[in-house]
Amino acid sequence: MAELDRSRNLWPQIADDLRRRLRAGEWASGERFPGTVALAAEYGVAQATTQKALVALRTEGWLRLEVGQGSFVTDGAKGED
Repeated sequence: MAELDRSRNLWPQIADDLRRRLRAGEWASGERFPGTVALAAEYGVAQATTQKALVALRTEGWLRLEVGQGSFVTDGAKGED
């Protein structure tokens, strides 16, 4: 986990770190992604903060949401090689 700069907005930093970890293959395509509770505990932030980061990753195409099931890793962000 990256060190967070608490003088700046936290959710973009978390989203950046999660993107880096996704690129590194920490989670495989199709694998269930950690939820907001687990990520909030890992990063030491509020669940609302991790929710914003997850929304950004979904918007970019890194994750897909399955209602009632959680978020799952896709093949990569839209526009990524």
